[in-house]
Amino acid sequence: MPDTNAPGTTPIALDAMGGDHAPHEIVAGAVRAVREHGISVILVGAPRPLQDALARQHATGEIPIVRAEESLAMNEGALASLRRPRSSIAVACHLVRRGDACAVVSAGSTAGIVATGKLRLRAQHGVLRPAIAVALPTLPTPTVLLDAGANAEVKPEMLVQFAHLGVAYAETALEIPAPRVGLLTIGSEPEKGNKLVKRAHELLTAAPDLDFAGNVEGHDLLTGVVDVIVTDGFTGNVALKTMEGSVRYAFTELREAIRESPAARLGGMLQRRRLKDLHRRLDPEVHGGAVLLGLAGTVVIAHGASQAQGVAAACVLATRLARQGVVARIGERLAASHRPHRLW
Repeated sequence: MPDTNAPGTTPIALDAMGGDHAPHEIVAGAVRAVREHGISVILVGAPRPLQDALARQHATGEIPIVRAEESLAMNEGALASLRRPRSSIAVACHLVRRGDACAVVSAGSTAGIVATGKLRLRAQHGVLRPAIAVALPTLPTPTVLLDAGANAEVKPEMLVQFAHLGVAYAETALEIPAPRVGLLTIGSEPEKGNKLVKRAHELLTAAPDLDFAGNVEGHDLLTGVVDVIVTDGFTGNVALKTMEGSVRYAFTELREAIRESPAARLGGMLQRRRLKDLHRRLDPEVHGGAVLLGLAGTVVIAHGASQAQGVAAACVLATRLARQGVVARIGERLAASHRPHRLW
């Protein structure tokens, strides 16, 4: 194993071949993480293109490389993790499992990351399905949304467990002392929703170690009415991408409106700081990405279109989660909670 760039610390294993802009933007993000944030990083991927990318950043020899000749394409699904056992994401997960890295970061195929993580890192004891958690930029504290895309079909018991995963994440990573849980559906009344949601509502209401606030709707995603919102991966992913698209559309329209007249341009200049702060708060590149909870290792999934800033932010997030012991906190909470219902 090569020496890391920050002796005395366990590095991040960065899948340098995953993402729309791999490997050059991924490597550029790794260099930023090392130089600006003092994070220890290992690049995982094909050595020659990674060495070329490091040379472009004037960082030759600055970050160690672990060889992985295979990689998963962005359009490949879960089965690709079985066809390519030596892919860059698989090798990165193996480094974490072996203790040579403290976390995995990848901007590659979400389905491939989830499948590979489940296969290589394994689920924590008692976890029915791992879930993707995203911190929505609500005020005064973020709201955790999960599942954001790992499980299109779930059982009601899984939604209860997602609540436990989200609460542990909110308590540890976001320092929210007593997270309130909401169930995403089509109405606030308990009887609203399909059979899955109605049964999940019953189970969440009966869970003594969860502060269940009841149902929430799509317009509650950014209001901060609860601290954790649980749903199935299909609904969560659609909700998340709809929200991201709406934010992009709103900022595009706002820029056009500011350019329409001298008075509007003057108003935009007067509000420039507020607008930049708002854009920063809503920009997914700033926050580092989603977290795959429920595995025996920390996995951060960066946005597929991430460039250097987003990759560096993902490395910062992964390092912070590893140091905070999110995996251990989830294990403690699951052990203390009621045993999950057996699924057949």
